[in-house]
Amino acid sequence: MYKQDEPQNSLQSIVPDLATDWSWSEDGTELSLKLRRGIKWHDGKPFTAADVKCTFDLVLGKGPEKLRINPRKAWYRNLEDATIKGDDEAVFHLHRPQPALIALLASGYSPIYPCHVSPRDMRMRPVGTGPFKFAEFKPNELIRVVRNPDYWKPGRPYLDGIEYTIVPNRSTAMLAFTAGKFDMTWPYVVSIPLLTDIKNQAPNAICELRTTNGSTNLLVNRDKPPFDSADLRRAMALALDRKSFVDILTEGQGKIAGAMLPPPEGLWGMPPDLLRTVPGMAPMCRRTARRQARSWKSSALGPTSGLPSRWLPATSRRIGIPR
Repeated sequence: MYKQDEPQNSLQSIVPDLATDWSWSEDGTELSLKLRRGIKWHDGKPFTAADVKCTFDLVLGKGPEKLRINPRKAWYRNLEDATIKGDDEAVFHLHRPQPALIALLASGYSPIYPCHVSPRDMRMRPVGTGPFKFAEFKPNELIRVVRNPDYWKPGRPYLDGIEYTIVPNRSTAMLAFTAGKFDMTWPYVVSIPLLTDIKNQAPNAICELRTTNGSTNLLVNRDKPPFDSADLRRAMALALDRKSFVDILTEGQGKIAGAMLPPPEGLWGMPPDLLRTVPGMAPMCRRTARRQARSWKSSALGPTSGLPSRWLPATSRRIGIPR
């Protein structure tokens, strides 16, 4: 995983979590990961290298069961296979060298699934290995997680639980925050105008504006005329007034960027003369006072269906500790 207190992700900021260390073969086509011993899934079953293999068989479409939606398959098109060496070592075999593979594995979108739980069950009652265990999910209402007493990091987590209230309307969520119902907002739900309102209505809130990889894009159905014409799509792309996007949607505080976050915040973004899309600045607010209660609440937008095994722990680590 990426070290959470580093302000910028890089290959140098990747630190051990479920894997204690890793190494590449001489030709760069095999990545071996040594796994931490003694890890348990939330249901008490041991975490082993077999779970890693099962996960990537599932992602590659090689397993006996299938994911209902599998957007990460495209990430791992260079992955030929995942094998195991005993219970505590997994090996990724690549078609060609790909140093960035370790960055994909460290992202928050590469959870490991338990072999003994079907994808169908994981969608509604996910089982993970992290500091918080899934407790309850009510569509369009809330997600609740509780402390994992068997977490492998001694003394962690600090909280008894976290409750995510699902608020479909963005303005309603912000009103609830200013009224003190929530302790923290989600970065992608606060617009620039809403940020101004929060600063006026909740002067004790800490509001930060940071560049993120959240983008504003124009999507067309390229299978339907006239958008099946590459020349027309190119003309549309060239005709977009990107400065107006920035001025109107983010009140001049956004940046023109590509698929990757642009410099200086991003390390791998395209140079300015090649940029084609406009990501926004993502504001987020949190309370100043340290909470004495042993639980936190966070607002979230929209219904949530299907939570990967390590999504809840990773998210909880990021927002669950009072500052």
